[in-house]
Amino acid sequence: VQLQASGGGLVQAGGSLRLSCAASGRTLNFWPVGWFRQAPGKEREFVATVSRNGGSIYYADSVKGRFTISRDNAWNTVYLQMNVLKPEDTAVYYCAVRSTYSSVSSYYTQEDDYNYWGQGTLVTVSS
Repeated sequence: VQLQASGGGLVQAGGSLRLSCAASGRTLNFWPVGWFRQAPGKEREFVATVSRNGGSIYYADSVKGRFTISRDNAWNTVYLQMNVLKPEDTAVYYCAVRSTYSSVSSYYTQEDDYNYWGQGTLVTVSS
């Protein structure tokens, strides 16, 4: 499975971006998907996750109310809509999937829960 994260870029504080995570070789539709980010000089951290059926969603406190994760199974894509961006949101954003067993409504917030990772897309928020 190859994951492709896209949609990053440079935006001013208060602006919005939408990141996309697409898969080649396999469908995303059967797996939980997570977004993580790594800021310069910091460890990678959890951002958001969605269950296999899209019914369970969880966000990091730092993005709750500003970011929205969603999945479009028809397009085999998971999105991260990011609004009211702040300079502290600057990071490389990664999407990841868990292809091992999971129930339809389970979500996962730990890096070790995921076994496939995309290459990352850079989001830079200027003040």
